[in-house]
Amino acid sequence: MSLSDRLTEDLKVAMKSRDQLRMDVIRMIKAAVLNKEVELKRDLDDAEMSRVMTTLVKQRRESIEQFEKAQRTELAAKERKEIEIIESYLPKPLSPQELEAIVASAVAETGSRSLKDIGTVMKAVMARLAGQSIDGKQVSDLVKSRLS
Repeated sequence: MSLSDRLTEDLKVAMKSRDQLRMDVIRMIKAAVLNKEVELKRDLDDAEMSRVMTTLVKQRRESIEQFEKAQRTELAAKERKEIEIIESYLPKPLSPQELEAIVASAVAETGSRSLKDIGTVMKAVMARLAGQSIDGKQVSDLVKSRLS
């Protein structure tokens, strides 16, 4: 079952069970995917849909940070619940060890030795991680530590 079909089915289930938060989040995901499809003028595959959802998670995390600074704990809690629902549609994240192994092999493969080569290594690593929900900053930090 494709990710799009899964979202549609889960929306139906949420509507039947009157789960308002899940309905809202699934509708938000579908709207973000539709916006991206209109922008690209084509349908998205599952990997591209995952990237859109990763962006939504990142936005939620930034919102949580802002809400906590403003002592709006109830809004931060709602954002956390939304992240849980969105992440249920994303592929299982890589463990830190798996990520380090990918970075190490990319460094060896590209023959990079200094921080000047960070762009080359990042490109190789991100190509391998296509479709994965991964934080680019985390990957960047790993590459920097490996090259320094």
